[in-house]
Amino acid sequence: MCGIVGVYSRNGPVSRVALTRATTALRHRGPDDENVWISPAGRVGLGHTRLSIVDLASRAHPLSSEDGAVRLVVNGEFYGDAEIRRDLERRGHRFRTRSDSEVALHLYEELGTDCLRHLRGEFAFILWDDRRAQLFAARDRFGIKPLFYAEHGGTLFLASEGKALLAAGLPAAWDEETVYDYLFFCMDRRRSLFRGIRQVPPGEFLLATARSSRLVRYWDITFPWARRGPRGLRGDELVERTRHLLEEAVRLRLRGDVPAGVLLSGGLDSSSVLGLAAAHAGHPLTVFTLAFEGDGFDEREPAARMARHVGARFNPLPVGEAALAETFVDTVLHGETVQLNGHASARFLLSRLVQRSGYKVVLSGEGGDELFAGYGFCQPPSSDAPNRGESLFRRLLRSFGSADRPEQVTAEISPWLYRLSRLAAVSAPSRHALADGLAMIRSVIAAEFLEKFRRRDPYGDLLLGLDLRRVVGREPARQLLYVWTKSFFVNYHLAADRLDMAHGVEVRLPFLDHVLFDAVSALPVSLLRMGDRPKGLLRAAVEPFVPPAISRRPKHGFLAPPLSLGEQGRTLALIQDAVRAPSFRSVPFLDPAGVLALLDRVPRLDPQRRRLADPLVLMVGSFAILHDRYRL
Repeated sequence: MCGIVGVYSRNGPVSRVALTRATTALRHRGPDDENVWISPAGRVGLGHTRLSIVDLASRAHPLSSEDGAVRLVVNGEFYGDAEIRRDLERRGHRFRTRSDSEVALHLYEELGTDCLRHLRGEFAFILWDDRRAQLFAARDRFGIKPLFYAEHGGTLFLASEGKALLAAGLPAAWDEETVYDYLFFCMDRRRSLFRGIRQVPPGEFLLATARSSRLVRYWDITFPWARRGPRGLRGDELVERTRHLLEEAVRLRLRGDVPAGVLLSGGLDSSSVLGLAAAHAGHPLTVFTLAFEGDGFDEREPAARMARHVGARFNPLPVGEAALAETFVDTVLHGETVQLNGHASARFLLSRLVQRSGYKVVLSGEGGDELFAGYGFCQPPSSDAPNRGESLFRRLLRSFGSADRPEQVTAEISPWLYRLSRLAAVSAPSRHALADGLAMIRSVIAAEFLEKFRRRDPYGDLLLGLDLRRVVGREPARQLLYVWTKSFFVNYHLAADRLDMAHGVEVRLPFLDHVLFDAVSALPVSLLRMGDRPKGLLRAAVEPFVPPAISRRPKHGFLAPPLSLGEQGRTLALIQDAVRAPSFRSVPFLDPAGVLALLDRVPRLDPQRRRLADPLVLMVGSFAILHDRYRL
């Protein structure tokens, strides 16, 4: 795990000062070493900060081909590299390091951009090919590792984080279209909150020459057509095959020259990762667990039970509102995005504990719900539902509270969302509740900003920006999972990478191993519910590694208690201070009076409506902090 920077200038020499500033801005991602390189012609520069995990004696990148024509900087890990290395050596390639990163360099020499088909892991990299005079930059299939880019003044800039591009001298400003979408919780995998700074989407690569830059997709999620699936596979064979793939994904991610720990909640996914890792590690593992204050949020007891089951060393981190409030600003600045729940600050604190405990690598359970369709919106309607054919979309909307706002608000903000709610036969009270939530959001937005984007439909734009051929004709649960994985999951959940790497901690995600994911994604949802239980296939596959008390627990989402409900009111006070600061008046898209009215009203709301308001309160606070600290 590292920080990477790339600069490709078409009009003149690369600025060493700008390249160095950008690289130094990523020192937290790679505290062990740092290096920059500029090509002999002066048109290309690469920067790298190194977190030493494999081949500890090696220096920071860039790596170089035998003749120096190809240079490479990598963030992340490639798994199964030993076999690829042996094959490349038989073909005459000479390796200078034991690093898994060097495999990508020589594989590119053999296959060009097709090398991505053979790379397995979580990664982002930037490669300069002097022979072809082209820059090749790629991101892993799910977007576990970040990669931002921008074109400015005839120069292409790339980096692991947006703050590095700002440090290189790019103008600091809001991307107002993205801000508008985020205000309505629509997160596009291709964009960032910073004007002109975009993301290489998951499963795509960027190819740049002196004349142009273009994005190319090399992988996407492939779900089967509805009512189709593998034939002739018995249940026990399916369980055994899934178990084998899970074991392989975990075993590969234990690799390294430093010890690996595990992030453990009391849920099935992280417990499965721990159980499988403990079976293959050959020594007791160390686990790290968040212990939230508040009923319904503290999973310390089931996590401790799982740790005892495998003989792991248990490290709980008690977290209360005071600690979450104290780290909220740092969480926003490192995350470079809005925060919607205290779990982000909690993750920031947990990774700090991992680092202070002497660990650089941990495994985690993110991706289990995406792989095994574990979310509530993926489950079929219950037998007592008023409409057995109730749509998944309707069940999502029913999460809103009661209200009496006219649903015309929904139609004004998003015709797409309005039409979908009508087509899905969503009840009038639920449609009114949706409108009430949207009206609360609209109450904090500046009137001129709303007018500027009056014709912009954030939900329609999000859907039309996807390859909908991938969802048409698929099972409803898979349709929603595709949209989720390409939007909120990559831009919010996986943005935890920047919180972990704030402390130089690499988090590896076995459930997002693409070999495992492709195999399980080929199954119909009914087979994932083996035994008619959510994630029944996973439960059966990990039965030898997870005790029944953990395996049978119902799903419990990883959320912190709502911060605006904190009895001490520290977070609410912090956000009040941020929006009353002079700099907040220059935020171009929020209405100070509307924001203050909302914040003043929050303590008087009933608990249900305060929970609904909490993400909006944290979002407003995030915007205020980003605006002030990054001088946008």
